[in-house]
Parts: sequence; structure tokens; C-alpha cells
Amino acid sequence: MSSLRASGAARVVLVTGVSRFLGARVANTLQADPAIERVIGVDTVPPAHQLGRTEFVRVDIRTPSIAKVIDTAEVDTVVHLSLVTSPSGQRAAAKEINVIGAMQLLAACQRSPHMRKLVVRSSAAVYGSSPRDPAVFTEDTEPVEPPVSGYAKDAAEVEGYVRGLQRRRSDLVVSVLRFVNFLGAGVDSPLTRVLRMPAVPTVLGYDPRLQFLHEDDGVEVLRRMTAEDHPGVFNVAGDGVLLLSQCLRRAGRAAVPLPSSAYALVGDAGRRAGTLPGFSSELQRWLTYGRVVDTDRLAAELGWRPKYDTAAAFAEFAQAHGLGNEFPLGLFDMLTAGLPHGPGGGGSAR
Repeated sequence: MSSLRASGAARVVLVTGVSRFLGARVANTLQADPAIERVIGVDTVPPAHQLGRTEFVRVDIRTPSIAKVIDTAEVDTVVHLSLVTSPSGQRAAAKEINVIGAMQLLAACQRSPHMRKLVVRSSAAVYGSSPRDPAVFTEDTEPVEPPVSGYAKDAAEVEGYVRGLQRRRSDLVVSVLRFVNFLGAGVDSPLTRVLRMPAVPTVLGYDPRLQFLHEDDGVEVLRRMTAEDHPGVFNVAGDGVLLLSQCLRRAGRAAVPLPSSAYALVGDAGRRAGTLPGFSSELQRWLTYGRVVDTDRLAAELGWRPKYDTAAAFAEFAQAHGLGNEFPLGLFDMLTAGLPHGPGGGGSAR
């Protein structure tokens, strides 16, 4: 375990994406810390829930106005959580928020003389998902097939801009967190919508290995990274792994195996129809090939492990949504009639 760096505690913290579930929870957690004098939350829309003493500022980080907020408030710590991973509108708009917004924010951080710390939410999706992946990704592993589209590509670009900022401002403490998919009672995402379907399409012959992170553990990691100095790039995931087939059995959901071409068509049709919003090509590849990341670096740095492992995070999600009952046999037979069933574990033997 590394010792806490003594470069000074966060005094004025700015949290981006504060109107979303993660940003709101992080802001509420940070404002409870008496050592933090001010917490400023920014987003393009007002938050749906009360933020306590967190000061909400309606600002678009894609504009130079974010620099004015940082300078005027003498922000010394920025927690950048505004990564759109499940766009509900046009892909171009999400890319602007993810990439152009990050560029504007980082430029403002670079110019501010008060800045000393940056915490960035990234994604384990930067590793991609392919049948040639290693069994486990460490933070130093290069992706076999780097993402070429969607939020995964955006996250990889943002990390590149962060590295550029570090070269120009070597005095900054920068923490980049590559989160796996969040689960928990309060999480609503394309993945949780898929898992709540009575019959879940799967890819014939593949049974991917999946990792999850409970929302409480994600908030705790962000709190520690903000309140303490832990520079570096870190994978963040709950311990352990579940196969997709195990998830579906534990949730009482029926699997409907489809050929990969048909699976992609189902996802595309669901996205266009609005029944599967955010069901992206990244999610489709992940639910085909899976991905497992190593979290030893984070555990050694913080001297801490998540309270919930992958199985426990999934169990709470399932319980919160009333999942786990046996699927009606007659409906299962109707949905799967005439469909070939491939061998299990096709996507997990890596």
C-alpha cells in the first residue's frame, strides 16, 4: 500500500456530469467531507435530486465557459465524470460531449494556476473485446483490437489528451480510472435493460466472462482518489468473474442463442425502435467476447478491495429488480423453438 501523498487536500472540487447517477452520488459523498470547502457540480441540465451543499452551475463543458467557472471559483481539483457511454440521441452529440468537452475541460485545467489534481472517469472498454484477447488485461496491456467507434474510442482519445496534459503540467496529480460496468439497485444502463428482458438474446457458441462493479464501490474509489493523491492509471472492478450464462440463470432469464449476424441485427433493430436504447456495438462485442481486467494495482495503491465482488453486485441488482424467479417453461420453449443451441463457454476460453 502506498502512503497518502502530502501535497495538500482538495479544497474546492468541481464535478462534471453531476446530473447523472454517478456524478450526483460522488458530489453528495464529497460534500460530507469537512476538509472540502466547496463542491461545484456542473452539467447541461439541472439535477433531478437535491445536491445538498453542492453548488450547481449549468454550463456546457464543450464551451470556454467551463474555464471561467474553474478560474472564478479557484478550483484546485476536477473530477471528470461526464463520459457518455449510452447516448439516447445522436452519436455525434455524444462524441462532442466526450471528446470536445474533455478537450475544453483539460485546456481550462492546464491554464488554471489553482489546479493541482485531476480525476478522470474512463472505461475498461478502451481494451476492446475480441476473440484474441488475453485472459486478463492489466493497465499496461495493449488492446489486441483497439476500439474503432463509439464511446470506447472516445475514452481512448480522452486518455490520450490526458497524457498530453500531464506532459504540459507535470505538477498535476492525475488519476485515470478504467471502470467496468456498474451494477446496483440504482443503476439504469443499456446492460441492466438487457438483463431485465424476459428472454435475452445471446450469441450462439459464446459464453463471455463478465466483471461488474457495485455503484457504492465505484463512489468510494472516486472519493479516495479525490481526497487522497494516487496518481496513475487503474483498472476498477469487483473481484471475481461471472459467465453470461450464470448471470441469466441467477436472474431467471431465458437465453435465446442467435447466430452473430442475427444478434447484431436484433441489437440494431432494438436501438432504432427504442426498445434497446444505447445497445451499442461495444456492448454487443462485450456480450460476445467478454473482458476481464486485473485490479491488483488499485488494491496495492489503496490498500483496499471492493466491498462487493462481481457476484454480490449482480445479486443486489437482481434482488432490487425482482429477478431470480424461474422462467416460464412454456414461454421459453416458444421463444427457442427451432433455434440451435451452441456449446457453452465459447467466448470464455481465453
